[in-house]
Amino acid sequence: MPNSFINRTISGEILASSREYRVITITGPRQSGKTTLCKKLFPSLPYVNLEDISTLREVEKDAKRFIANYPDGAVIDEAHNFPDIFSYLQVEVDKDIFENTKKRMFVVTGSSNFALLERITQSMAGRTAVLTLLPLSIHELSPGQRALPASTLTLNGGYPSVWNESVSRGRFFRDYYTTYIERDARKIVNIKDLRAFQTFMTLCAGRVGTEFNASALSNEVGVTSITINSWLNILAASYIIYLLPPYHENIGKRLVKTPKIYFYDTGLAAYLLGIENEEQFNTHPLRGALFENMVINEMIKEQANVGKKNQLYFYRDKSGREIDAIYTKAQYLQAFEIKSAMTYNKNFFKHLAYLEKLFPGRVSRSAVIYDGTAATPETMEGLYNFRDFRLFG
Repeated sequence: MPNSFINRTISGEILASSREYRVITITGPRQSGKTTLCKKLFPSLPYVNLEDISTLREVEKDAKRFIANYPDGAVIDEAHNFPDIFSYLQVEVDKDIFENTKKRMFVVTGSSNFALLERITQSMAGRTAVLTLLPLSIHELSPGQRALPASTLTLNGGYPSVWNESVSRGRFFRDYYTTYIERDARKIVNIKDLRAFQTFMTLCAGRVGTEFNASALSNEVGVTSITINSWLNILAASYIIYLLPPYHENIGKRLVKTPKIYFYDTGLAAYLLGIENEEQFNTHPLRGALFENMVINEMIKEQANVGKKNQLYFYRDKSGREIDAIYTKAQYLQAFEIKSAMTYNKNFFKHLAYLEKLFPGRVSRSAVIYDGTAATPETMEGLYNFRDFRLFG
């Protein structure tokens, strides 16, 4: 579907929030569609982009005058370039409320949540809704696209430009990496050895779905653990990589406590691993890990698209029992195993059954999510093809 608008699930939550707040903050990775979506949802608001040098200088010179130029509000894009904008917006929003003037609407977007969220906490607590637009979910694709093989969905990832066919997959990720990831990393921290950083990125892709070990990466890359953690924080703030925390309670001594590493977009991870086509993907030793990453991403997107805080964890004990995803709600748990296989195996449910015994009466739902399409296994309770699964279904 070249150059067509893709309806985003989060639209309803954004519009609902706009009826309650005077400032809407939308974060998310670069190229996830924030600008397109904001222009679509708020067509009457003027649009300004703080990536534009002249506009940025105007704001830095006199932010109060800049805001005064938009008496009805505006869409302010790439606000991470001037995170102090929130301090000025706070004054204007409070003034409007105190004087009971007409409601101005400011929609602020940013591609790095590091500086933005710090300013929001300081200046805009209780005054703005904060939502995250992640790359496309499978359910946001057209019916024909979401029916594609898991290999295609994983390789393409979720960036709209890939699905709009405005640029080839390989070229998009090459340019995305050099234009955004390396540039943003250099802006946030002084990377003295770019080759070491590139090695770090590739090694992270090779560790998808495994426990993050800064010391091991430090030895392989040839930098300190402090540098590794610094780079990880940059990538997390830019919505490139995230850590999935382990679930633990009073039985903590028997559980691992190290988070697992995932990419927000499997297409980027596959690119870093040098996987160029489906044939290579289907025989790659990390096929299962990338499939798992894709399904975990779908769960995270489903929460983000309705404005929910991420409540996803994994379970692993020192005996090797592992549950790929656990969603918590109050004292109850939902547990999910993720399998890239297309053929059902009764052992898929083995660890889920163990968890139900470990937490009697607290596992409200357990399921296996796999790549199978055979009719008979799909009739089994708790067995889902990954395309049909809903976290809140």
